[in-house]
Amino acid sequence: MAISLHSMTGFASEIRELPYGTLSIDIKSVNHRFLDIQVRLPDTLRSLESSFREQISKSLQRGKIDCRIDLRSRDQSTNLSLLNTTALEELRRASAVVQEVFVDATPLSVADVLKWPGVFQVDSLTAEKVESDALSLLTQLLADLNESRKREGAKLASYLIERIHIIQSIVNDLIPEVPNFVKQFEERLKLRFQEALGTEHEERIYQEIALMAAKVDIEEEISRLNLHLDETLRLIKAGGVTGKKLDFLMQELNREANTLGSKAIVNKLSSGALEMKILIEQMREQIQNIE
Repeated sequence: MAISLHSMTGFASEIRELPYGTLSIDIKSVNHRFLDIQVRLPDTLRSLESSFREQISKSLQRGKIDCRIDLRSRDQSTNLSLLNTTALEELRRASAVVQEVFVDATPLSVADVLKWPGVFQVDSLTAEKVESDALSLLTQLLADLNESRKREGAKLASYLIERIHIIQSIVNDLIPEVPNFVKQFEERLKLRFQEALGTEHEERIYQEIALMAAKVDIEEEISRLNLHLDETLRLIKAGGVTGKKLDFLMQELNREANTLGSKAIVNKLSSGALEMKILIEQMREQIQNIE
């Protein structure tokens, strides 16, 4: 059965040569509690930011997303029709102010001006084409990113399932031993009470033993462990956006393992609880990266 668990870690990138220039988009994602989108665009494509955010939020549910778009116009320095006269005037005024304050400053050359950000603009017809191409490329890259996250998610699922089976094996080994654990505990208590109180208080001794044995009984913890393990396995196989639910289950599993450790009356139970805690912590660390 295919598992559709998604990691929050992924990367996709492409450079596309187009008639008006070179368009490139990089998009990467890492783990985050919520969906945090950061879009970096050149000034010529600033109007696309809201469209990019909307498209990303439709495709991804969780993660810190960093999307970078770059557009390098082809031979723009020789196409004077693309000069942004408003930007040129603002640059001229800024340069004049600088010259007044720093009289020895070297004036901007024509080459400097032509390299200044925002001096060249894309005409309206080309701008519409660029926006269309950029959104189309983003759609493709989001699909690639999701495939990357899905592949990583499949690896995480295998890692988690392997550890769930190990914990289930530990629990299954403990189940038939529970009556023996309690019996050994009762026998040790009985000897200690008899040594301290003598045999004339036998009824009182049995009452105390029954009370203390109930406190070290681990059947409820074993039952809850199995329930949490089954639910964890079910969520992993169901896939989808399950990271927060799985993280909560790790807290519950850890709580039961801690209780088992505190009730440990024999070495086998103590070592089993410790091994489970190590495995649960390994799972918890990996689950932080699941969408």
